[in-house]
Amino acid sequence: MLFVQYPKCSTCQKAGKWLDAHNIPYTVRHIAENNPTYDELKQWYEKSGLPLKRFFNTSGLLYKDMQLKEKLPEMTEDEQLKLLATNGMLVKRPILVDDAAVLVGFREAEWAEHMAEHIKD
Repeated sequence: MLFVQYPKCSTCQKAGKWLDAHNIPYTVRHIAENNPTYDELKQWYEKSGLPLKRFFNTSGLLYKDMQLKEKLPEMTEDEQLKLLATNGMLVKRPILVDDAAVLVGFREAEWAEHMAEHIKD
């Protein structure tokens, strides 16, 4: 299981603590030091079933500085994926990737439902 996160992100810290509390093994990946590639993002997007906009860190400074709220609707999916691959700070986090699914952002109920088989309390 891959846990893509930014260490200073409080939501990522909370998600990591949740995984640890449930004894769920994972591999950590620092999103700013090891940005997801275009191919990874494309695969995760397709696997997640989520709208592509959910992969953008819409509350981040870079998103706002680049005025992406106005620009994204004019961009193709391919252009958006390429943009996401340029900078990890544009990508919503945390992201949890396993064989069955891709979870974007930390919603405890969603993670608990998906991870029920992995939880070893």
